[in-house]
Amino acid sequence: MLTRIKNAVMVGKRRIKVPFAKFDYKIAEALVQAGYLESVEKKGRSIKKIIDIAIKYDDEKSKINDIKLVSRPSLRNYNGYRTLRRSKQGYGDYFLTTPRGIMTGSEARKSKTGGEVLFEIW
Repeated sequence: MLTRIKNAVMVGKRRIKVPFAKFDYKIAEALVQAGYLESVEKKGRSIKKIIDIAIKYDDEKSKINDIKLVSRPSLRNYNGYRTLRRSKQGYGDYFLTTPRGIMTGSEARKSKTGGEVLFEIW
């Protein structure tokens, strides 16, 4: 899903549709709360569910410049809240999966929760 969002931003699309998965939907909701996406909707039923994503633009420039995957199946990256650092000198965010759900690095530091670092976005 993140690669599709990145590719859509590169060509200037405003909306994309991706196959539904609960984890992807939670990540998309976290991106909306962080201000990178405009809206997220779950559409369809049973096997034909999709996630409709509206990408946020300000003056024809997207809020998302790039997305870098940090953890992958062969190399998981876990950090405690004390070892989480800022992304791009404060201009970006890390997204983590924690026992309290998907959250940004700053939210994880505030709630003193560590977890698996999923990706970096700026």
